[in-house]
Amino acid sequence: MRILVTGAYGFIGAHTVAALTAAGHEVVCAVRGARLDTRFPGLAAVACDMARDVRSEDWLPRLAGVEAVVNCAGILRERGADTFAAVHEQAPLALFRACAQAGVRRAIQLSALGHAEDGAFIASKHRGDSALMALELDWLVLRPSLVYGARGSYGGSSLLRALAGLPGLLPLPGRGGQRLQPIAAEDVGAAVVAALARPAVARDVLELVGPDVLSLRDYLLAWRRWLGFGRARTLAVPAPLVRLACALGEHLGRGPLGNTMARMLERGNLGAADAVDRLHERLGLAPRSLQRALAEAPSQVQDRWHARLYFGLPLLRVSMALLWLGSGVVGWLTPPADVLAAAADGLLPAPGLLALARATASADLLLGALCLLRWRPRLVLALMLAMLLGYTVAIGTAWPVHWLDPFGGLLKNLPLIAALALLLATEEHR
Repeated sequence: MRILVTGAYGFIGAHTVAALTAAGHEVVCAVRGARLDTRFPGLAAVACDMARDVRSEDWLPRLAGVEAVVNCAGILRERGADTFAAVHEQAPLALFRACAQAGVRRAIQLSALGHAEDGAFIASKHRGDSALMALELDWLVLRPSLVYGARGSYGGSSLLRALAGLPGLLPLPGRGGQRLQPIAAEDVGAAVVAALARPAVARDVLELVGPDVLSLRDYLLAWRRWLGFGRARTLAVPAPLVRLACALGEHLGRGPLGNTMARMLERGNLGAADAVDRLHERLGLAPRSLQRALAEAPSQVQDRWHARLYFGLPLLRVSMALLWLGSGVVGWLTPPADVLAAAADGLLPAPGLLALARATASADLLLGALCLLRWRPRLVLALMLAMLLGYTVAIGTAWPVHWLDPFGGLLKNLPLIAALALLLATEEHR
C-alpha cells in the first residue's frame, strides 16, 4: 500500500515510517522542503508546510497513487507561522478534504491523549480530530499517552531521561505521584500498521496506552536503573517552582518545557479503564510494559552520555555566550593606549591595530548575543569556532611569546576550541 505520512521525520512520525516500511508498505514522507532524511534511504519525499498548506488544492497533487494517509504532524508550542490552528486543525482538515476529493478513503490521525482543558495543544488536537470525524472517510483517531523510546528520545521523553540521570539526585515535580500510562514509540508504529491491516476498524477513537499505570516517580526510577546509574536522593520540587520553570520554557520557546509539559506534570496522563482491552479487541495489539520494553533494548554508553549531557550542553552554550559577550565588552572598554602598546613591535600600524581590536570586540558582542538567543545556532557556533581558530593561529604566529604566558592565555583557547566543536557536533536534536 502506498501511504502518505505527514510529520514523517518527527519522533512519532519516524517510528511510524519505520514500522510501515518494515511491514512492506511504500511510504511517501510529506515534510517541509521535501528534504531527504538519510535515516530513510530510498524513501520518497514530497514538500509540504503544515503552517501554510491550508487548502485542499495544496494537497491534491501529493495524493497521486496514494491509498492511505497518516497524519503525524504536530507542534508543542506556537512559533511564528507554526500555530496550533494551522498545524493541528487547518492543514490536516485540508489534507483530509483532499483525500475525500481524490478517493483516498483511509485516513489515520495521530492525536494526543488528554482533555481540552489541559491546554491549547490538546484542545487544538481534539478540534482537528472532530473536523476529521465530520468527513465521509474511513477515519481512525489514535491518541497516544506519554510516548517513549528505548532506542532514542526526543522532546519531553529526553527531558524525563535527563531528570532520571542527574548525578545523585532525582527531582520530582510535586512528590512524583502523577500517574502515567506510557507507551513505547515502536508500539505506536505497530498500532498504525495494525489499523491499516484492518480497514473495518474505522470511525473510532482509540487511546494508545501501555498496560501499566505508573507514578512519575516509578517511571523515572525505571529509566535510572536502565541507564545503569546508582541510587539517588529524591527531591520534591514544589508545584509553583515547576509552573515557573514551565512558564519560563514557554516564554523562551525552546525545549520541551512549556505549558503542555506543565499539564502532564500536574495531572498525569491516563487512558480510560478499558483502553488496553479495546486496543487488543480492535487492533489485536498488546502494548509492552515499560519494564519489558527496556529489557528488550539494554542501554548503551551513548544513552548515558545523552542523559548526562542534556542539561550540561545548554550550560556550556550559555557560558560560551557570556565569555564572548565579556570579551567584547572588555575589548571596547580597554583604553586605546593599552591597545596601541601592543603595536610596539611594528607588525601593524597603530590606527589599524586599534580598528582591528574594536572590530573583533564588536564581532564578539554580536556572536555572543546571537548564541544566547539561539539564532541559527549552527552558523553562529561555526563562526565562533572560526574566530577562535583565527585568534589562536594569528596571535600564536605573530606573537609566539603568548604561548608562554604564565596564565596560559593562548593555551586556554585549545579547550575552548574543543568545547565549541562539541557544541557544534551535538546541535542536531533529532
